[in-house]
Amino acid sequence: MASVPQLQRQFIEYTTSLHNEGYLDDQFSQLQKLQDESNPDFVVEVVSLYFEDSEKLLNNLATALQQKSVDYKQVDSHVHQFKGSSSSIGAQRVASVCVHFRNFCEEKNLEGCLRCLQQVKQEYILVRNKLEALFGLEQQILQAGGSIPMME
Repeated sequence: MASVPQLQRQFIEYTTSLHNEGYLDDQFSQLQKLQDESNPDFVVEVVSLYFEDSEKLLNNLATALQQKSVDYKQVDSHVHQFKGSSSSIGAQRVASVCVHFRNFCEEKNLEGCLRCLQQVKQEYILVRNKLEALFGLEQQILQAGGSIPMME
């Protein structure tokens, strides 16, 4: 089993790689800074709510785009909401795809919207898996008696 310093180093390296690869931006770091002893699960709770909302929004988007007559205003509203919630947790790549998605909504381009739906789903699944791995590392550190290192 890895020692606390090894796990902490892994945590820092993994978090840094998520930022460097564009999965997360400074907004995620800001969320981490809001977490303290009085609210140790703050980030996990906020991100878990994001996951729940995202699943609903993705389902709503898929349903809206399967209608015979697509309501692009409704689709755009869902995408706008998804972009906002993704930005609020620092999910940069998801938010970025949402920008393109909204352009296709404006153009009422069904093919473009469907392509973006697949892209946004893919980016969402990637960031969800990466955040779940990060939270797993956090749990390992805490279970080993260590503390979560603060990122600069």
